[in-house]
Formats: sequence, C-alpha cells, structure tokens
Amino acid sequence: MGKPDLDKGEKLVREIAADRGRYWRDHGVLGVVGMAGVGGVLWVMGNPHVAIGALGAVAAVAVRAVYLASEALANRWWLTDRRLILPDGKRAVMLLEVTTVRRLMGDVQLITRAGDKHLLRHVADPAGVVAAITAARDRRARRGDAR
Repeated sequence: MGKPDLDKGEKLVREIAADRGRYWRDHGVLGVVGMAGVGGVLWVMGNPHVAIGALGAVAAVAVRAVYLASEALANRWWLTDRRLILPDGKRAVMLLEVTTVRRLMGDVQLITRAGDKHLLRHVADPAGVVAAITAARDRRARRGDAR
C-alpha cells in the first residue's frame, strides 16, 4: 500500500515501517525463550528427550517466523499531525485519544482513552517512535484543536 489519503491540511510527520533486522532478532529471542521453557518443563517432568523438545521449540518459532515474515514486514504506520494511521490505511487513532505510548521490547504500544490497544510491531527505533508520537500528541494538545 502507498501513502494513505490525508485530510485537508493534515501533514505527514513520519512513516513508521517494520524493520527486517528487528523482526529476526525478536524471533531469535522468542526461539531462545521457547527452547529454555520447553527444555525446562521436559527436564522437570523427567523426560529423557529434553534436547529434542528444545530443538522442536526453536524449529517451531523459525517456521512461524518464515511463514509470517512477508506479512509482518509489509506493515506501515503513518504518523500525522492529527492521528496515527494503522497499516490497513483505513483505520486511525486520533492523537488526542492516546493516553499511553510505551516501548514494549522491539514494539511500541498505544493505549487510548477507550482502552483500545494498538501495537506497532518490530520497529527499528522504538524509543524514537515513542518520542515522535508523544511529541505529535503534545503539539496537538497545545493547539487545542480537536479536528
């Protein structure tokens, strides 16, 4: 998808894209955690196949990562001076509705006044994205313009 349609007078502040390196690092960490978890459970149960189970967990995460990579890496979010447009290009979160913006490992989580949660997954610079969204929201609030 190209750039979304913006409202009259709306300005694009930043395009946020899923990052390939972050995607694979996140899945590497998930594989190691899965390996340790499955191996630990099998060891506690006295199963003699701890290594096979741990390897199976890593393989499962790897297959999942390969299968979903093209979809996950195609995600784009657009931050404007009024809203954050979600990857489908049709839905958006108005900046004045955002109450919480925080980093969640390699992701950024938004929470709205209504309690809706949105996750910007596998972004290259989550701290920079949090700062950009927070700054845009605060500029919007200072203007006092609800449009």
